Amino acid sequence: MAEYMNRNAAGQDLPPMMWLDKDFAAAPQPGIEYLEALAQAGFRSVICNRPDEEVATDEGAAAMEAAARAAGLGFAAIPVHHAPITPAMIEAQARAMAMLPGPVFAYCRAGFRSSVIWALAQAGRQPTEDIMAALDRAGFAMPGLREQIEELARGR
Repeated sequence: MAEYMNRNAAGQDLPPMMWLDKDFAAAPQPGIEYLEALAQAGFRSVICNRPDEEVATDEGAAAMEAAARAAGLGFAAIPVHHAPITPAMIEAQARAMAMLPGPVFAYCRAGFRSSVIWALAQAGRQPTEDIMAALDRAGFAMPGLREQIEELARGR
């Protein structure tokens, strides 16, 4: 998986992340202590794709949202369970990505679900080849996703 450990301008470490396009990075869930560093690095919003039942209360969406907002970040919680990713989830993700200021830092347990839902939300908004190439660069080569992306694009 192509992960990038970055530092913000203050020299603070940032969590490992995969940039899918210039305005969207997917990552494993960071600790709350990283949210201020993400804001200082230029992120403007956070999307939580991790369901609360996977984490302790102090790592759930409400705690992450409070910390993100305290750091000046926009926030949306769109829990994505392992399967299936529903049309409602895809639409909620697309809406959040359109409404929140970028760049956006999205997270789940490992960054995989955030990457997949990003790809599905981009269907019809970016060429399928570009979406597939971004997933490949991030280390998530998923040729089977192409058909779903193309079907969603036809429906938009």
